Amino acid sequence: MKAWIAGALSISLAAGSALGATPAPEPVDATLRTSAGKEVRLSKWRGKPVILFYEDKDSTKLNSTLKKELFARGQERGILDAAWVLAVANLQNFDFFPARQIALSFVRDEEKKVGVPILVDMDGALGKAPWKLPLKTSNIVLLDAEGALVYRHSGRMKPDELTTFFAVLSRLVGVDLNNPAPSEPSP
Repeated sequence: MKAWIAGALSISLAAGSALGATPAPEPVDATLRTSAGKEVRLSKWRGKPVILFYEDKDSTKLNSTLKKELFARGQERGILDAAWVLAVANLQNFDFFPARQIALSFVRDEEKKVGVPILVDMDGALGKAPWKLPLKTSNIVLLDAEGALVYRHSGRMKPDELTTFFAVLSRLVGVDLNNPAPSEPSP
């Protein structure tokens, strides 16, 4: 049986290589808005890997462990500027008067608290192709420096999923984020 499996595997590997290499993922893009209403394309952040959090109002705390760990590991290794971190608020359900202005005001207040810009998705752009992200949960997406989607997760991350996320991010930034940072030698 083992010989049959090994033979079948080698045949499929040979057939796969005869057909050519797997094509590289295509860059993805979307048009979103700032909390002030200015249109902005995600491609603006190409050149470095992108860590994108896409959440609705009820999901912002689902992956707070990841957010804290991400900041702690980046700070510990001195690589906070190795990737862009983008927050995108799904405000599709608030795209009507007067809810739109109230929601945008809330986002602006949150931007001040956390010290980073929060983009807004008023029409569910990231729920549509090619993204197809669920609209009512926390989504974490990793894009490479060219804008290709290399990792995505929806919902609360479990410990093994955190490990996988940091392994993929490690490859993108060229620094091991899963193992403890090397400590300074004692004098």
